[in-house]
Amino acid sequence: MAERRFSLCRFLRRKKKKEGPGTAPAQQLEEVEQPQPLQEDPGRDRTQEQDRARGRFRRAAQMVCQFTRCIWREETIAMGAGGMANSDLCNAETSAALLDLLVENGVSSAEKVPAFVRYIHRWLTANVCAERRLDRTLLALVEAHPVDVVVTLLRSAPCCDRAAVSMWRAIISLRTTAESVLTILALVLGSWPACSMRTSDGDETEVFALAATVALWKILHLLCCTRAVRECFPNLFVHLLFQVFFSTVQMPEEVDTLWRECRKQRSLPTKPNRFAVLTLKALLHRLRCESVVVALERKCGWDTLLNADTHHYAVGLLAREMGSVCTPWCCSIVCCLLELLSEEMCPWELPAMAFLVEALVYLDVRECGESVLQILSRHLWSECPEMRRQVLRGLVVLSQDAVTAKRMGSLTESLVQLLWDADGELVRRTVSVLGFLFSDKDIQLSSPTALQLAEALQPLFDNADSSVQLSSILLFRAVMVTGEKEGKKALKPHVRQSLLPLFFHCHDENQRVAEASGEALLCVAGFLKRKDLQKIVKRKELWKFSECLLEKERSRVAEFLRQALPYLESPQEPLREAALKFIGMAGRYVRGQPEELQDIIETLQGLRNDTSPAISSLALQSCRVLEAAQRAASPQLQQPPDWLCGACKSCPALRGSFWLCCLSSGEA
Repeated sequence: MAERRFSLCRFLRRKKKKEGPGTAPAQQLEEVEQPQPLQEDPGRDRTQEQDRARGRFRRAAQMVCQFTRCIWREETIAMGAGGMANSDLCNAETSAALLDLLVENGVSSAEKVPAFVRYIHRWLTANVCAERRLDRTLLALVEAHPVDVVVTLLRSAPCCDRAAVSMWRAIISLRTTAESVLTILALVLGSWPACSMRTSDGDETEVFALAATVALWKILHLLCCTRAVRECFPNLFVHLLFQVFFSTVQMPEEVDTLWRECRKQRSLPTKPNRFAVLTLKALLHRLRCESVVVALERKCGWDTLLNADTHHYAVGLLAREMGSVCTPWCCSIVCCLLELLSEEMCPWELPAMAFLVEALVYLDVRECGESVLQILSRHLWSECPEMRRQVLRGLVVLSQDAVTAKRMGSLTESLVQLLWDADGELVRRTVSVLGFLFSDKDIQLSSPTALQLAEALQPLFDNADSSVQLSSILLFRAVMVTGEKEGKKALKPHVRQSLLPLFFHCHDENQRVAEASGEALLCVAGFLKRKDLQKIVKRKELWKFSECLLEKERSRVAEFLRQALPYLESPQEPLREAALKFIGMAGRYVRGQPEELQDIIETLQGLRNDTSPAISSLALQSCRVLEAAQRAASPQLQQPPDWLCGACKSCPALRGSFWLCCLSSGEA
């Protein structure tokens, strides 16, 4: 430090000698004209030399004090302009040397750091040809106080001018400082529209996230600190995606003003969200993931990313491309997303979930399955339908691992409730998850859950989606197998109710659904201990099934008819035909229910004009059978009027004729 002071004094002394070309000869003349007194009085000579040294030191001290006051007062000094243009402070080397001296003495004082950074920026703005002069000073500052340096620089130069670029280049020139700088930038990037950070001097002025994006864009094009970029890649990647989304849906006036200023300095896109996408591409290029950039471009993924409604789809596409090309990076991003999604209020949770779900197939589920399962469980009942779909997609992946599937047992009750949802895709994925869960025979359903599941699954037998039909039928069969023995009795009514729907779907045009229905029907017959039905199904003699069922279930004929009616409107001709045949046969067993018969007849009459001639003919035959049954069950025929009864009593000859007419009518 003493050497630095002496060198500074020597520098000022040399400078002083060069000053005042008009006064130097006069001083030399005085020294020549009066040599004798100096030789006669040596003590006086030493005193004059001391006085001159004290004067030089005093002038240097005054300059340091003046320089320090300029910094602390935060005067709006533009170096090379203003009232101090002719001062020694404006000399580049002088001010740089003074700044070096102050930093070496004051770097331990954190509250002075923001002022140093602001002054360095002004100094570099004024001194174009000395950009590297203060690199060591900047590195000393950023090593000791990285947050103060980065935040102050973002506040002082949000548009990242030439001087700011020089400062960013200096502070990322070392790997240790580069990593801390990029980490702080990532933090600011993820806080849209601005990040509230306090520096050591007490300044709480917000820092614009857009300023951090501009700085990162410049840093990525400096082609240095590649190792630090690799280390900080997951956070930078996630927060850039975050900024793409929020700069699309939200553009405050102050951010728009800043962006207009940025565009004045250089050629940039018209909107900040497109600039964030360009920065994201530059980040991927730095990690040699050009194939991801090209693949997304080919699939219009970047444009999709700029639409708020389709943003999460593009994020999922990006995850797939990254997972297939650079799996390690994809896995590191997932770790960052898990931390983000664990927050109570995550503003970017849907796109984050989309990336997580797509990346699951590239992860070792046994290592991270538990933490992922916790996140998915939390969002299963989200108010956003798309979030629930994403969660179920993730659960489908997790359920394929036996160990993780066992952990998912606690979600069974929630999943059963989702089966009643009106969202077809949601139901389809829920059935798939439950199907994977109960494919393990070691998992047993509790009685209440088995009852709820059996009730929720039966309406899905007739779902328009054949995959939902198939999965629900297979799952229903699994419920009968995996249910607790104590709950078999309570489950019996639900199982009995499935007999007829499964019978009809044995005629399904989809061969896989028909086969699954036959196997489930066989299981139901065994569950109900109906060996007669078991025998028929095993032999595939389905034409005997209806008669066998109706013969022993006469009390449930009306219920069977109500179940059969919806199948008359099925788009599949084989199902309509099976329902018509069953209704025609059931009409023989109907007694005392004329109103219900009338409703069924009216429904059948609508099928007389069916596109299929076979269905039309069968509908006509069934109508006749039911009309006959209706007449036989008519109260007017069962109970003759009082006048007719009186006439029969008074005239026995009429009695035989009346009963003969009634019998003929009934037979007809």
